[in-house]
Amino acid sequence: MKSKSSRTRVAILGSGSIGLDLMFKVKASEQFDLKFVVGRNANSDGLRLARSCNVETSSDGLDFLKAHEDAYDLVFDATSAAAHKVNNRFFSDAGKFVIDLTPAKVGRLCVPCINLDDMGAEQNVNLITCGGQASLPLAYALKQAVDEIDYLEVVSAIASRSAGIATRENIDEYMTTTEYALAKFSGAKKTKAILNINPAEPGVRMQTTLYAYARYRDFDRVRASVADMVEKVREYVPGYRLVVEPLESQGRITIGLTVRGRGDYLPEYAGNLDIINCAALAVASHRHATARLGATQ
Repeated sequence: MKSKSSRTRVAILGSGSIGLDLMFKVKASEQFDLKFVVGRNANSDGLRLARSCNVETSSDGLDFLKAHEDAYDLVFDATSAAAHKVNNRFFSDAGKFVIDLTPAKVGRLCVPCINLDDMGAEQNVNLITCGGQASLPLAYALKQAVDEIDYLEVVSAIASRSAGIATRENIDEYMTTTEYALAKFSGAKKTKAILNINPAEPGVRMQTTLYAYARYRDFDRVRASVADMVEKVREYVPGYRLVVEPLESQGRITIGLTVRGRGDYLPEYAGNLDIINCAALAVASHRHATARLGATQ
């Protein structure tokens, strides 16, 4: 087991479902020393659970992290898009590395299987949206295999119980940020993102379907590019898999995927939350390894 002095000191801002699942993931890793879980409501279930796991907590939000800025190196911000824009003013001034799990689009957009190695010098890394983390690997794989994408549409369906207050408050930002990222990573001329929140019980597993009108010369190349990308995602999201292999009909390409969560804290059907947390952990692990390498040189 690594000594605490060799670990990256971590604070989690936000004590909802994403923050709590991150707490369990961070605590299970020998790379990190979880210092704080910070929220806004002292009586919240999230902060009570964190305290029961022997994690120091506070309901003073950003003010607490300002008062203890020397006690942590990395922050996971699991608040909201609007809150993150305020929070990052302090984190930037304080030189803190931030992994943003909101659709605020303040920092560099990151999908680990696409551009993780480019994140080394960034102060703020944005993980786009859960639908983005699911669909962007496939959108990027398409880009590598076709001549041009005229239109790209992504439809994500998630269980109502996996859509917390922050998710519902961020719907507009979810759409605009996902569509922006789809265009950026795929080069598509036009993009559209749709989020369906399914109230069915028991909760349904996250599923995302990608539709594209693209010009290509070899559809086998499309299949191979997508299959290769799925394996890259599965390196950090084991529950990621295709349910509809690439299909072509009347010029439209269809690909379907599902994400089964790891079940660290969230139920397995909440793959939408698990995939963005797995991406966050991949970014944090990369930064930890980069920092340790720099310290030995």
